[in-house]
Amino acid sequence: MSRGEIIVTAARGWIGTPYRHQASVRGAGCDCLGLLRGVWREVLGAEPEAVPAYTPDWSEPQREERLWRAAARHLRPCPGAPAPGDVLLFRMRRGAVAKHLGILSQSGAAPCFIHAYSGHAVVESPLSAPWHRRIVAVFRFPDPNS
Repeated sequence: MSRGEIIVTAARGWIGTPYRHQASVRGAGCDCLGLLRGVWREVLGAEPEAVPAYTPDWSEPQREERLWRAAARHLRPCPGAPAPGDVLLFRMRRGAVAKHLGILSQSGAAPCFIHAYSGHAVVESPLSAPWHRRIVAVFRFPDPNS
């Protein structure tokens, strides 16, 4: 199985997990960061750093790109077009900090991504034009075989 297939298979195992702020337990609850943390643990092992408690508006008052910086510390930049298994970082409002994450599950003519969506659960959604235009960075998980 390729790196992308391993990541997408793990992420799909979280579909239906309820949205729970700060949680990261498959089947019990997670938020978008918790989904990535859980997939990391399933595929790569121990998380690379402890995640401090955070509020729903975290880093907004300070205007700090904390999530982007954390992603850059532990994930690799995506060289070229995003591929299944890549991590998408979204800015939900123009001028706001980037604070939503998802995993690209399908590319091509009908792209989709998996994410924990507030008020819902972990879902696989079409990467529609409104979602696509919110992407501000794309990262790759480290190779699970290295």
